[in-house]
Amino acid sequence: MGDEDAALLAAAAAGSQAAFSRLVDRHQASLRAFLRRICHGVEEADDLAQETFLTAWNKAASFRGAASVRTWLFAIAWRQASRARRGWLRGRARDTAWAEHTELQAPIGAGREEAMAVRTALAALPLEQKAALALCLGGEFSHSEAAEALGLPLGTVKSHVSRGRGKILEMLGERA
Repeated sequence: MGDEDAALLAAAAAGSQAAFSRLVDRHQASLRAFLRRICHGVEEADDLAQETFLTAWNKAASFRGAASVRTWLFAIAWRQASRARRGWLRGRARDTAWAEHTELQAPIGAGREEAMAVRTALAALPLEQKAALALCLGGEFSHSEAAEALGLPLGTVKSHVSRGRGKILEMLGERA
């Protein structure tokens, strides 16, 4: 997939809308899922996904191949989400509605109550922990890929995943 993605991005950098469209088709679902896990609303996540692909189109020629195209796209998405998050925090205080509108995955087969508990627990995590968990556990990224996408050291991502998982288990354990 990596070589084909790189070839599609190179064609897009040369002006091929068809190649870029194929690249979007390949990564759109997982990128939107990542953003929906870390944003405070589905609409915002979808808007950020569009901004991510627009930025990728405009910066396709700047791709150097140091990372995979997938990692490069998720890094753009992470920066978009971080910028949006800072703006949101400046604009208004956090409220409890944020947790209700976050689209996060609950374990398969979980009932409505368990799903709400998982959403609430995930929503309570700091943004970087939630992003690391969303990529490594929900997005099937390696720790290295997540570190590159988030622009964080590998050890920091491993810590975020470990601490985030521990906090979630602790919060869910308190419910039981």
